[in-house]
Amino acid sequence: MPKKGSRKRLKYRAGDVCSESVTVADYADADPAIVKSGRVKKAVANAVEKEVKLLCGLEASQGAVEEVLSSAVTRDSSDDRDADEDGEGETKVIHKKKSKRRKESSESSDGDEYPVDIWLVLSSYIRPEDVCRFSLICRNAWMVTCTAVFWTRLYKRHYRMDADLPLRLQPDRIDRMCGLRARVIRSLFHMYEPFVSRVSAIPTLPEATPTTLLNSKCVLFGVKKVAGTRPEGLWEFSFKFVKQQGNPRNGCAKSLPVPKQYEDVHTNSDSDCYMLQVSTFNFIFTPVVMGMTLTLFTINVSTDMRHHRVRLVFQDSPVRRGKKRGDHVGTQVVLDPVHSVRLVDWWHPHYPSTSS
Repeated sequence: MPKKGSRKRLKYRAGDVCSESVTVADYADADPAIVKSGRVKKAVANAVEKEVKLLCGLEASQGAVEEVLSSAVTRDSSDDRDADEDGEGETKVIHKKKSKRRKESSESSDGDEYPVDIWLVLSSYIRPEDVCRFSLICRNAWMVTCTAVFWTRLYKRHYRMDADLPLRLQPDRIDRMCGLRARVIRSLFHMYEPFVSRVSAIPTLPEATPTTLLNSKCVLFGVKKVAGTRPEGLWEFSFKFVKQQGNPRNGCAKSLPVPKQYEDVHTNSDSDCYMLQVSTFNFIFTPVVMGMTLTLFTINVSTDMRHHRVRLVFQDSPVRRGKKRGDHVGTQVVLDPVHSVRLVDWWHPHYPSTSS
């Protein structure tokens, strides 16, 4: 390896330079040690000057190449400066155009505000599955979906005489203001065909059930004997849970507060609730778990290898995120053998009837 600073410097002589020895490499790949300032050496400039004169027949010309080069550099710098100025000017023009467009869009964003009566007329043509989209159009459209008139018309429009409706959802019970919205929604899952087919497509136990039930509070617990395929019947254990706050099961955002004059219409004691129904072949003694929080829910194979086994663990308080829960800590409910497991929302036809 040569010592630092001992690199041999090239020497150019104007007499030794010809058209074949002047290459682009002398400029593009010039050694930084030779030309530190980035300027062309005088010897090379003279060689280029001589070559140009020979090619153009201008031997008698007294013009110096340095002047040409310096003028070119000056012209390039001025062109760059002009280009920068033009770029800045164009940028300013673009910014002005954008600000003008934003101003125009802000002025035109107000639009026209139609009265509630027009939205009430339009709501008569809205399908049940499009109610949410309709309410998101504007505030007046959302106000219409809060009224009792809207839900009453929706019920009458889809009511069928042959629909198998429970007594609490019959037309003579639907006129009550308190809980009107909840009753209409429940009735649509009995008589509106798209909703009926949707319910039939829902599995009895969704795959996300164990995760959904975690940290849910049990507000009601009951046991009853029901008829089944066996002569002795089946025992159904029902657990009513309230969905954990901030993590709704359907992933919907929290709705706006209902106007005070329509609070009775939106009253629903079963809002954000679902029912876990577990049917067993025998009666099983279970401890009281009302008011406790579910921290573990598993479904395994039963000891007889023919049925299922359900295990629920309840604790007094929810388990914090990131904290490991003890599977054997708390109150345990073990149901074995299990005939069926079902999880239903408050609007499901199999949800137990309430006073509303």
